[in-house]
Amino acid sequence: MKKNYLITGGAGFIGSHLTKKLLDEGNKVTIVDDLSTGNMKNLEGYIDNEDLNMIIDTILNDKLMEKLIVESDEIFHLASSVGVELIMKQPVHTIENIFQGTAVVFKYASKYRKKVLLTSTSEVYGKSQDVPFKEDGDRVEGPTTINRWAYANAKALDEFLALAYYKTSKLPVVVVRLFNTVGPRQSGEYGMVIPKMISAGLNKKNIQVYGDGMQTRCFCHVKDVINALCKLMKTKESYGEVINVGSNSEISMLNLAELISSNLDNNSKISLVPYDEIYPNGGFEDMKRRVPSIDKIAKLINWKPSISLEEIVKDVIAYQKVIQNN
Repeated sequence: MKKNYLITGGAGFIGSHLTKKLLDEGNKVTIVDDLSTGNMKNLEGYIDNEDLNMIIDTILNDKLMEKLIVESDEIFHLASSVGVELIMKQPVHTIENIFQGTAVVFKYASKYRKKVLLTSTSEVYGKSQDVPFKEDGDRVEGPTTINRWAYANAKALDEFLALAYYKTSKLPVVVVRLFNTVGPRQSGEYGMVIPKMISAGLNKKNIQVYGDGMQTRCFCHVKDVINALCKLMKTKESYGEVINVGSNSEISMLNLAELISSNLDNNSKISLVPYDEIYPNGGFEDMKRRVPSIDKIAKLINWKPSISLEEIVKDVIAYQKVIQNN
């Protein structure tokens, strides 16, 4: 049966891929996006689809959001500040945009009993060293003087709010913690490491690695992530749960730069850059490891990543080459 989905932040990187999948499956999709980090180019090929309703506005528009939520069947709430660099530069906007927007979404989702999937982030684990991170593990956050933790705590507050609605009124809510989703259409403008490194290499600039490059991350292709989100939305056992979505294949930033350089095949040079050169005013703190446990999602929907990191890198390189040539 055709459904009417509401996607907040649907013109963004992940949101646009989700929009494509839902439209391809024959559904109706309404997007609300203020284009602060989203881009209409992400929706090329779909913007004229009669089943797509694109609204350029903020989710802080209370009356608009009530109308859209009334008309929707289910809500994917993706709208958020994204990227470490944006968060460092705009801490006030980060806090207000994240939590106030989520409060509006859940106020009306609760009033009209609409199912909501909230995308959260691995940042909520903070400085925990209990790797791999499990959903019920303790969070270890840094001091309020470090801007980075504003984002982590705002997203954690989003989770608390979503789960509170589930606990008090059994509102169908799924909370998903994403770990470094990557793929075509992702911009390096806000600090996303793989597109940023690839863009530097393609433009014959040094591929920069911050610090000593020994910090590790795990990367998951957006196609795998979108499949997980859609399956979780349909799974009743996921309601009221917090669920990690990401790859558990770990790589250091230095090795990532070397992998990218080898796939570019243009003798790209790699340079190590101290953190204080990138963030001269301080307020930044990095984590050594960020690895999810994906046991919970495997049990819930029998999901695991299917696309390797090398395939991800090649996919993003191919996409950026097309963009450069257009």
